[in-house]
Amino acid sequence: MKRKIVIGVTGLNAIDSPGPGVAVIRAIRDCKDFEARIIGLSYESLEPGLYMHDLVDKTYQIPYPSGGTDSLLNRLKYIHEKENLELIIPNFDAELFNFIKLRETLKTMGIATFMPDLKQFEARDKMKLMEFGKKYNFYIPEDQVIHEVRELKKIEDKFDYPLVVKGKFYDAIIAHTYEQAEKAFHKIQAKWGLPIIVQEFIKGTEINIAALGDGEGNAISIIPMRKLYITDKGKAWAGVTLDDDDLVELARKFVAVTNWRGGCELEVMLTSDGKPYIMEVNPRFPAWIYLTSAAGQNQPAALVKMALGEKVEPYTDYEVGKIFIRYAWDLITDIREFHKISGNGEL
Repeated sequence: MKRKIVIGVTGLNAIDSPGPGVAVIRAIRDCKDFEARIIGLSYESLEPGLYMHDLVDKTYQIPYPSGGTDSLLNRLKYIHEKENLELIIPNFDAELFNFIKLRETLKTMGIATFMPDLKQFEARDKMKLMEFGKKYNFYIPEDQVIHEVRELKKIEDKFDYPLVVKGKFYDAIIAHTYEQAEKAFHKIQAKWGLPIIVQEFIKGTEINIAALGDGEGNAISIIPMRKLYITDKGKAWAGVTLDDDDLVELARKFVAVTNWRGGCELEVMLTSDGKPYIMEVNPRFPAWIYLTSAAGQNQPAALVKMALGEKVEPYTDYEVGKIFIRYAWDLITDIREFHKISGNGEL
């Protein structure tokens, strides 16, 4: 008999800048070792994933991360009473802080998680990444954190154009002039607030690496992927798995020095002389994580097993040359479903 597991998953916004939730669920559904009932945890009423009934069994709205841990916990208690959750997999950077703070409380409720702790989460923060790189001898672009737009003028002596203007959670805009940098500052500030990160521009090939750590310094899975098609938001719309021992060792070293627990993504710029600059470390699965399942290392399924106390041996092989291509699909539903989730917070 297959074990039946109830899993809550966030990040259901499968839009042009997609959340990882739908891909995580697809990978979990691929695993034949257990049978999952998937509970979607949504923030918006029009997140496409909550209407994908072949993937998501039931959806509940949860409060925005800005609401804090108390409101999140109260909502999760209600959902747990209804669904008897056994595991929650958060998939957004902005929500992780609250879930990390609630980890022990959720554990007492019988709800497992498998996430980095607060120290690990903060060590790879964008605003501390350069310091992190110097400590552990990683290639990291020079950067500076600013709080006012006039500070852009002051750092022109430090950085040549183009440079990269980044938000504290998401978004990165390449600016070729001061006017473009100023516009990017205001755009990102309006969306994500302050501070803003100004980063040295590194020219090279964009590589993403999906990794899964066991929390004890061991990498259970590492899959490097080269972007084949990039949207105007810098998101990979197509990519191919690579055979590159240096990239695998880079991710293995990151997992080892941080004792990383859970999934993560290293965004790497590989220069023409072979230097792998770590541009960002995302503390959760990437939106392209389903490619790991297709390539033979199902990272979301392995995370589920470890979260529930199973011993998972590190993967050793994966299929090189496996390509993902993202596409748009018109999902048709009924206005009554929209009214249910909007009015009752459940679907």
